[in-house]
Amino acid sequence: MKKFNVFTGIDVSKSTLDFCIIDAKANVLIQAKTENNSQGIKLLLNHFKKLKVSLNEVLFSFENTGVYSMPLNIFLSERKCDFAEIPALEIKKSKGITRGKSDKTDAKDIALYGLRNLDKITLSSAPQIEILQLKFLFAEREKVIEAIKTFDSTNEAEGFLPNSVFKIVNPINRKILAHLKKALKSIEEKINKIIEQNEKLKQQKALLKTIPGIGDVTALYFLLATKGFSVFKDWRKFACYSGIAPFEYSSGSSVRARTKVNHFADKKIKSLLHLVALNAIKYDAELKEYYQRKRDEGKHTLLVLNNIKCKIVSRAFAVISRESPFVNTYKFAS
Repeated sequence: MKKFNVFTGIDVSKSTLDFCIIDAKANVLIQAKTENNSQGIKLLLNHFKKLKVSLNEVLFSFENTGVYSMPLNIFLSERKCDFAEIPALEIKKSKGITRGKSDKTDAKDIALYGLRNLDKITLSSAPQIEILQLKFLFAEREKVIEAIKTFDSTNEAEGFLPNSVFKIVNPINRKILAHLKKALKSIEEKINKIIEQNEKLKQQKALLKTIPGIGDVTALYFLLATKGFSVFKDWRKFACYSGIAPFEYSSGSSVRARTKVNHFADKKIKSLLHLVALNAIKYDAELKEYYQRKRDEGKHTLLVLNNIKCKIVSRAFAVISRESPFVNTYKFAS
């Protein structure tokens, strides 16, 4: 990590940016508020001209607040500024015991976090435009699928309600379902088109699908969660992010809880990996044999499935790293 002389903490909300600029000794230089748009961010950067500070000396830190922090993320990336987009929970837990809360104090706390944790901060960058497009299309796809499930449940009332009652709702329900299914098809076509037009994403998706159990949806979410396999150094870090890495729980001589996974995780990829694992033990001879062997040893079903999830994540990172399809060596061994 390069040396920084000035640290800026930014508390991001929908309309405004509260910021606090401190030096390397934690002295507050400027504390103010600006609009959460390009003009407002320019005004923020103008303060460094007044302080006669080069932007190369400044570390910007702010919470990841989804779409609200995206303008700041893109603006700083375009100007080659060093910034760290930090999970809100990490900053909250770093504060210790606190009383009261305001955007002004939050901005200062974020600046202090950047100063005190410089050794473990990882600099961020704006995701490529294709990843952003896919991310929002995937989110819309999830909403449409949930809506289809909701409206499709109306058909369960048929046979229980009088026909005169059901026939009033049924035509409307069918029309809505038809529209939703058409929208779902359109979204999936756009997702496929974006991937087809990006050679790297196209290749990565194709490689992931060579692994038994991984289909279109899981391969796509792998690309989104890893930003095209650019944000995780190895599969173990991704396993931790996915909530499938086991952790020890012990303290002193009295606390000896069982080793278990942590609930702080991306629950979507965790659920997808569970489905992949269930498919893998049906169609992958190696994992099927492993599952049966561990079950015969008396291991719990979910523990064995979790191990299989880790194996699948390991395979995913291996095929991307090697840039070659998955090869099932088990069939040659047998």
